[in-house]
Amino acid sequence: MTTSETAEVTQTLLAPPPPAPPRSRVSWQKLTFLPAFLVAVLLATWLWFERADLDPLSENALSNGQVSKALWQHVRLTAISTFFVLIIAIPLGIVLTRRAFRGASPVATALVGMGRATPAVGLLALLVIWLGPGRKAALIGIIAYAVLPVLSNTIAGLKATDPTLLEAARGIGMSPLGVLSRVELPLAVPLILAGVRTALVLDVGTATLAAFEGGGGLGVLITTGITDQRMPVLMLGSILTVALALLVDWLASLAEVLLKPRGLEVG
Repeated sequence: MTTSETAEVTQTLLAPPPPAPPRSRVSWQKLTFLPAFLVAVLLATWLWFERADLDPLSENALSNGQVSKALWQHVRLTAISTFFVLIIAIPLGIVLTRRAFRGASPVATALVGMGRATPAVGLLALLVIWLGPGRKAALIGIIAYAVLPVLSNTIAGLKATDPTLLEAARGIGMSPLGVLSRVELPLAVPLILAGVRTALVLDVGTATLAAFEGGGGLGVLITTGITDQRMPVLMLGSILTVALALLVDWLASLAEVLLKPRGLEVG
């Protein structure tokens, strides 16, 4: 790299970030459409259940706060698994892109590809055999399945950093930690957030399988509706699961836009 190119990139690193452009992508219509749609769907579902003639089995499955309990269990499973996914996948992705461990990155990428091809229900079944039924097995299965997109996106985002930026950052005296925190991670944030968004939706979907392991959640309503052949119970469990997945995806997409760093893109 020539002296003039180095100076140009160094100036880019040291210059204060330009004012953020107007976020036209986040219009109030986009912000309110999905929540309004979900409220309308849930309201219509509630009105239908208020007027529906449920048999004793269906009433028993939906009474005594069992719906709110299942929903809370599902939200808790999703939140706990997402927390562990973040503290496992992002640091591991950073480690695998460092010089000392870079040779292991292709192996990790291959394992990620294999993991994506593994059915979630098969993994959960193996964990039940190993650990026995319960919330512990369900959480480990959900975490193992949702780690994959965050890990692969973290590795891809850090590897995509322009080498000239890294060279210039080191040239102006930045420490390895400073290069990581001030250059690499900010530029990788969009890809990492996209992986987190995918992981959140996977968490919500995979958590329905926790019912087969005694982990609770909305999957209890779904399995009850299937085994007892009670369509209202099955519909309610399915509608709440889809609504929760859409809400989580909407919140993640909003965070993806709001948390995306401005002013570091070099093009």
